[in-house]
Amino acid sequence: MVETQSTNSFGVAEEVLAILRCIDCQGALDPRENGLVCANCGREYPKMNGVLRFVDAQNYAGSFGFQWKLYSQTQLDDATSSRSETAFRERTGFRPEDLSGKLVLDVGCGMGRFAEVATRWGAHVVGIDLSLACESAVKNLADRTATIFQADVFRLPFAPESFDYIYSIGVLHHTPDCEQAFKALPRLLKPGGRIAVWLYSAYNRWYRMSDVYRQWTRRMSPEKLHRLCRVVVPMYGLHQGLKKIPVLGKFASSALAWAIPMSHNPDATWRVLDTFDWYSPWYQSKHTYEEVFRWFESCGLEDLKVIQQPIAVQGRRPRAAGQASSARSMESSQCAE
Repeated sequence: MVETQSTNSFGVAEEVLAILRCIDCQGALDPRENGLVCANCGREYPKMNGVLRFVDAQNYAGSFGFQWKLYSQTQLDDATSSRSETAFRERTGFRPEDLSGKLVLDVGCGMGRFAEVATRWGAHVVGIDLSLACESAVKNLADRTATIFQADVFRLPFAPESFDYIYSIGVLHHTPDCEQAFKALPRLLKPGGRIAVWLYSAYNRWYRMSDVYRQWTRRMSPEKLHRLCRVVVPMYGLHQGLKKIPVLGKFASSALAWAIPMSHNPDATWRVLDTFDWYSPWYQSKHTYEEVFRWFESCGLEDLKVIQQPIAVQGRRPRAAGQASSARSMESSQCAE
C-alpha cells in the first residue's frame, strides 16, 4: 500500500490542486465547499458523488458508464488473479520502479482497473474518464493514492508539463478523433516524461463483421445490448465443441467466429463484459504502427518503442528543448494546438 499524499480540507492532494486549470481560460482553480472555482473567470466545477466534474454530460461515453458500474470490480486483481497487472505491463512497457513515487495520468481510467495496478506500484495516479465510470473508480481506489475526475480528453484541466508518466489503454480509439485525442496529451508531460498508449489493431480483420453489427448495436440501450450479449456468449461452448471435430472442426469454428465475433475469454463474466465492450461504443477506430508512430513523432516524442501487445507504443518527451530538432519543436507546438 502506498502512502497517502497530503491533502487540503477539500480532499484533493496539494500537488494535484497545483496543476489543475480552468478548461475555459486556463486560470488556477480554488477549492470551495462543493467544488472548485476559477480564480480568473469564475467558472465553477462541482463535486458530486465524490467526483469533481469538468464536463456536463457523458456524451458518447454513456455505454461505458453503464458497463463499469455493472462490472465495477470484475477486472480488479486479487489473490487469485494478476491479469490486469500483466495486461498493464504488456500494453505500456512500464515497470514498478518506473512509476514508484511519480505523478501519473490515466486517460480513460474506467472503474480504476489499471490505476489500481499503478497505485500498488507506488504511483500517485490522476485518473480521468468521460463516463460515470469515474464514480466506481473513486470507490475502488478510496484507500489508494489516487485522484479521479470526470473530464474530456479534448479539454483536459491540467497545466502543461504536469505529469511524469501518462498512459491510455484501450480508450483513445473510442473518441471521435483518436489522433487528436492522443495529441492532447504529450504537452502534459514533464521533460523526460514518458507516454504509452494501447489501441485496437487494424492489421487483423477478424472484427469486420462486428463493425457491421455495431451500426445497430451501438444504437441499442445498454440494458438491451447487455441482455443480447448474455444470450450470444454461451456460443463459446459451441466453439470448443467444434474444435474437437477432426479436419473441418477448426475451420467451422473460425468461420463462425468471423460471422459472429465475440470474446473467447474462458471466464464467463469477462466474456460477457468483453463482448459488450466491443459492440457498445459509439466510436471504435483501428490503427497501425505506421500511423501511431507518425503521431508520436509529430509531437516531438523520441525513443519510441513497440510494446508487447499490438498496437502498443511508448515514447519520451525530450529532457530539454534543445535536444529536439527545430523541425520537431515546430511540430510539437502544432501538436499541442
